Amino acid sequence: MNNDTPARADGRSAEELRPCRIERSPVDFAEGSALIHCGRTRVLCTASVEDGVPRFMAGSGRGWITAEYSMLPRSTHTRTPREATTGKVQGRTREIQRLIGRSLRAAVDLDALGERTITIDCDVLQADGGTRTAAITGGYVALALGLRRVLPERWEQLVTPVAAVSVGIVGGVPLLDLNYEEDSTADADANIVRNHQGEYLEVQATAERAGFRRDSLMTILRLADTGIDRLLQLQADCLRGA
Repeated sequence: MNNDTPARADGRSAEELRPCRIERSPVDFAEGSALIHCGRTRVLCTASVEDGVPRFMAGSGRGWITAEYSMLPRSTHTRTPREATTGKVQGRTREIQRLIGRSLRAAVDLDALGERTITIDCDVLQADGGTRTAAITGGYVALALGLRRVLPERWEQLVTPVAAVSVGIVGGVPLLDLNYEEDSTADADANIVRNHQGEYLEVQATAERAGFRRDSLMTILRLADTGIDRLLQLQADCLRGA
């Protein structure tokens, strides 16, 4: 592995997140909502809380959290037709929806939630890499705000903060929070989901152009911890005083 950090086009260090901020409650009608900005990536997340659960959970007394994800037609440089017009949800979309759903279910005590369903809708307004990790990080804020509105007395006992970040190896060097240009040329990339207790919920690491060794994986996790700690603090700042 090359130890010389390459110059990043935006001037960041290898361990630096893109400028990130979360806007609280940009949508009036959803129980909870958040707009997350990670560099040029922007994702609108809403949480809809409904009584009842899917049929396979009826009578269990437990709640359920699910997610939907979509990219607006001009969220990238060229227009992509809406999947609704093609009549088929693409495999990538299904994979991301399942990742978001799994990650946010791990953030909530589903037994204490009762038979309620919370749907997290994540709409990518603009994509420049890291849309799925931004959706998880922003989706948690929308989820927490929705629970705060519906269960104001005990919402804090129901949730464990969760955030996610991407890490990649570009030119032999591990880099935190890849933008699209870096991601498209990465030797390997990873999406890491972790809670505030230091527990990993998802570790998705893929060799794109070259394999990587154990020491590189440990570096990836260290970089991810650095980024997720900052994102968890950003979430807490956003929720404070809401």
